[in-house]
Amino acid sequence: MAANKQISGDDVRKIVADEGIEFLFAQFVDMHGKPSAKLVPAHHLDDLINDGAGFAGFAAGDIGQTPDSPDMIAMPDVSTFTRLPWLPNIGRFACNVTVEGEPWPFCPRTILQNQIARAAELGYELRIGAELEYFLLRRSADGGIELADPLDDLEQPCYDMRALTRNLPFVTEVANNITALGWDNYATDHEDANGQFEQNWDYADALTTCDRSVFFRYMVESMAQERGLIATFMPKPFGHLTGNGCHFHMSLTANATAYIGITAPTVNSYKRLVVGEPTSGSTWAPAYVTYGYNNRSMMLRIPDEGRIEDRTVDGSCNPYLAATAVLAAGLDGIERGLDPGDPTSENMFKTTAAEREEMGIMTLPANLLDATRELERNDVMRKAFGSHDGRDYIDYFIERKRVEWTTFHEQISKYELDRYLQLF
Repeated sequence: MAANKQISGDDVRKIVADEGIEFLFAQFVDMHGKPSAKLVPAHHLDDLINDGAGFAGFAAGDIGQTPDSPDMIAMPDVSTFTRLPWLPNIGRFACNVTVEGEPWPFCPRTILQNQIARAAELGYELRIGAELEYFLLRRSADGGIELADPLDDLEQPCYDMRALTRNLPFVTEVANNITALGWDNYATDHEDANGQFEQNWDYADALTTCDRSVFFRYMVESMAQERGLIATFMPKPFGHLTGNGCHFHMSLTANATAYIGITAPTVNSYKRLVVGEPTSGSTWAPAYVTYGYNNRSMMLRIPDEGRIEDRTVDGSCNPYLAATAVLAAGLDGIERGLDPGDPTSENMFKTTAAEREEMGIMTLPANLLDATRELERNDVMRKAFGSHDGRDYIDYFIERKRVEWTTFHEQISKYELDRYLQLF
């Protein structure tokens, strides 16, 4: 059963009874988009719908709680009821987090809903199609990672029919599950990197697409694990291969350097965003603040009338937060009547720094630390993401991301040892 905006609690009760569903996940996400859940027996469905499922918030990840905080309650949105196609006796609800009966301001799903409501007041609705790319891998004998398909070794494997055929048992089952969910899978392809795939479904309103994106990552990862494999949406798992994007196709967007810390939110994200000629085939992840028409070297590509693709969003994003950021930026541009300037037609990967400077084209932050600095001084994002007890969500987000940056920076890499150990 697919997510359906018309479905009611009574509809869910009937489906659970008629179709033999035994357990229900009450699922929410933290700042990083990690799904957390409780598994509730179906005979407690009424309790779940009416009272929600309780969690010790501090234990559930970065969602703005401390050890002394009251319990979080995950309240199901009954319209998101989803039967797991590969585990048909299990259902799932996407939930909003509440605390002491009130919406929790640092719940990512709630943050997006608040921005959607603001857009509606202005007469707009954001619709998004998300293109989530992933690698199929396995653990190697030495504990590292390797491609699940050892024959997938072409120098230019994009759209390779033979590699796609070898992986048909997995990708066709995923495709069938997408369609069974009611999302309408319309394409599966082998992507630009060895071992990389993309499976597309129909666009929807922003909240529905974000709910589906969280579920899609969970579904693909779970199905891979059942086969002893690893599916990863990590932005750049291999230095020499193209990374994983989560291209957003939207009807509203703009204002890039401030929100990139949210749409590309990890240390690893900035190894995917490339200035100059990429070293890993075609990166498809421009680092230039540009827009143009059917040109994949643009950050914002306009492939068709009424549709904008942001090519910098990656597979590590929290979909709710990423959608909030691009929606807030778009609404700000509309409200202030900002002129985006003329579209760019050049192959941006071929341009020099001097040429870009002459054209007035900015470059995105080069790393997560710089991205948080841009985000920190942006009032549009601060307003859009809200606050709680006098603390802006943006400040909380930046604090957690700077911990991530510091932890990364303290590690000694193989590159450093190879480069410096006996240089001096």
